[in-house]
Amino acid sequence: MSKETEIDQPNNQETVDPRASEAELTESVSDEETELELLQDEQLSETEQLQQQVAEANDQVLRVQAEMQNVRRRVERDVENAHKYALDKFSADLLPVVDNLERALSAISADDESQKAVAEGIELTLKSFVDVLARFKIEPIDPAGQPFDANLHQAVSMVPNPDLEPNTVMDVFQKGYTLNGRLIRPAMVIVSKAA
Repeated sequence: MSKETEIDQPNNQETVDPRASEAELTESVSDEETELELLQDEQLSETEQLQQQVAEANDQVLRVQAEMQNVRRRVERDVENAHKYALDKFSADLLPVVDNLERALSAISADDESQKAVAEGIELTLKSFVDVLARFKIEPIDPAGQPFDANLHQAVSMVPNPDLEPNTVMDVFQKGYTLNGRLIRPAMVIVSKAA
């Protein structure tokens, strides 16, 4: 072999088929494009996941804020009711004292001069007691002549009475009382019924 052929031979071996290099180039470009697309898809999916997590966190924050607002309102209402109705049991225990003072007044004879001073004292005591109750929003229910209301009255008995409409309160055994509009004790009454 001549020198030229020797030199040509290695060159021939090193030379690459132009069609093969184009395919390899296209394949490497296509691989790079695919990798780029995958990378972009991965970034998009990460971005979407992060956006979804942010949206969920915002939703959770809103829910927690709403719950806290509800709790705050409930607590405020409970505190308000506690202030409003703190005297509920205490006032219920004081009501028999008012009843006893009223009974004592009705038992004293108005004609007897010796008992007049006692009656006056009991009357003044009762008046000051009722004024104190009114100051604390404890109000009496005296339903004589009114229609019977099961929410405020407790019927002791029903008596036929042609002069009154049925279910009208004829007589009051014991007054009822409310505290800030809430019933403490129902009025004990006699109710009329049809004759």
